[in-house]
Amino acid sequence: MSNPVFERIQADLTDNPVVLFMKGTPMFPQCGFSARVVQILMHMGVKFKGVNVLEDPGVRDGIKQFTNWPTIPQLYVKGEFVGGCDIVTEMFQSGELEGLLTEKGVEHKPVAA
Repeated sequence: MSNPVFERIQADLTDNPVVLFMKGTPMFPQCGFSARVVQILMHMGVKFKGVNVLEDPGVRDGIKQFTNWPTIPQLYVKGEFVGGCDIVTEMFQSGELEGLLTEKGVEHKPVAA
């Protein structure tokens, strides 16, 4: 049995190198955690697709089931789940996020240490 919500999520992940499932939009985040991840990605010059989970309860619940991860935001790079706000923040601070983006071939600005 196919799941149309999972199919939509997978299509976004297939069509976009970096996807952020978030509350609000990149221009108008509607929670502090989503805003922080957007700020990190924009600081790094990463082009990404923001998916506003507040617009569709199916996607809001579906993304949590898709990854078995209970919170939003959720960041994906090249289809791979990276983590939520705390993990992305830690990876950014340690330089791990920059390494991941480089390894996956995602265009970004080098971040000075």
